[in-house]
Amino acid sequence: MSAFPATTLEAPFLVALNLTQRCNLQCAHCYLDAGTRRDGDEVELSTAEVKSVIDDIASLSDETMVVLTGGEPMMRRDLAELASHANNRGLMVVVGSNGTLLNDARAKTLKEAGVQGVGISIDSLNPAYHDDFRGKPGAWEKAMAGIDACRNNKLRFQIHFSVTDDNAHELDDMIAFARESGAFVFNVFFLVCTGRGEKVTNISLETYEKVLARVTQAARDESGLIVRAKCAPHFKRMALELDQSWPVTTAHGYEAGGCLAGTRYARVTPMGDVTPCPYMENSVGNVRNTSFSDLWRDAPVFKQLRAPVLEGRCGACEYTKLCGGCRARPLARDGNMMGEDFLCGYEPQGGAVIEPLGAQESTMAWTPGAEEWLGRIPSFVRRFVRVRAENFVREQGGDEVTAEVMGALARKKFKGRGKPSSLSPGGPAASLLKRLGVKR
Repeated sequence: MSAFPATTLEAPFLVALNLTQRCNLQCAHCYLDAGTRRDGDEVELSTAEVKSVIDDIASLSDETMVVLTGGEPMMRRDLAELASHANNRGLMVVVGSNGTLLNDARAKTLKEAGVQGVGISIDSLNPAYHDDFRGKPGAWEKAMAGIDACRNNKLRFQIHFSVTDDNAHELDDMIAFARESGAFVFNVFFLVCTGRGEKVTNISLETYEKVLARVTQAARDESGLIVRAKCAPHFKRMALELDQSWPVTTAHGYEAGGCLAGTRYARVTPMGDVTPCPYMENSVGNVRNTSFSDLWRDAPVFKQLRAPVLEGRCGACEYTKLCGGCRARPLARDGNMMGEDFLCGYEPQGGAVIEPLGAQESTMAWTPGAEEWLGRIPSFVRRFVRVRAENFVREQGGDEVTAEVMGALARKKFKGRGKPSSLSPGGPAASLLKRLGVKR
């Protein structure tokens, strides 16, 4: 058992707004247990209520990312209006979708509303598997058309891949597909058994460790794609084991590792309940009765997560501060939020607790152009990028970060990303499969 003091309260990196329970699919793993109703539930937050929540989030910080999701958020007619409102408040706005309702007109509207990207779920390059997983024939083809709509309208998109024992063998092909299709990010989600997901066979410990190791390798080595693990805080342990000089392993607050639930992340349900994350159903209050900002600051559950007393292997582990395990898994299985994360195969070695890298004060000059570059980067990686840029300048013998430096770093990281020739002109994203040699 271990405990460590809470740090100074910071604004959330990320807030997921589940706008609706409505969905046009019937995904077997849905944490929200979303329905296929065409008409919204009367108790779902209204446009005005969602805008009020957005205003409250912005009062904490204008660097928070807001994810507008569902259900299927495109089944809400006010999606673009809500996105525009959040964008006007200075928040970074992304949409989480199954992609099947995304066409050119909607992609154009979302981009004009200030949406910075759309996450599209693709669970296999085998259409039959994806359609079965998503609960509707034709879902794969429509999601591919949604990818094309993003490309056609220069709307950035991410590929979301929910990994299980049944599709883990496709990981390398999925990474290649994400890269070649022009995706900006490839997110690998490790399921937590909640909602309808309680009926889905989860990933085995052996497959989990194998897949996460491959994701960690790709996260370091991919030059044309950001690869991230979701709901897999053990990423930080594997990253440190892979390369101790890799800044991502210790960059303070970096979003790619560690469980953010209740510390830098929260979720608002369609009915206004606030929970630490989408996989944790323990409501800390409702925004109809208490402001989001008050709940974020004062909710006892959040305070507990910010000063955790971890049990089992998580409490005895030297990576307890870098990783800390997923808090949703033991809560879902055993009702114990502080229990050990049973999907981690690591056995503590009895060493000293590894301390995260603290925030470092910047002493290097930044030109206005470089600051503008930095301002366009999501807040949760901004500190990491700042350190990387300054180190790069020092290595070159310089003493000032310029826009040219930021551009050079971006080109180095994303060289060749999303070449126009990657897809046939005007053709479906599915045309990539043949070129990649993927068997359907």
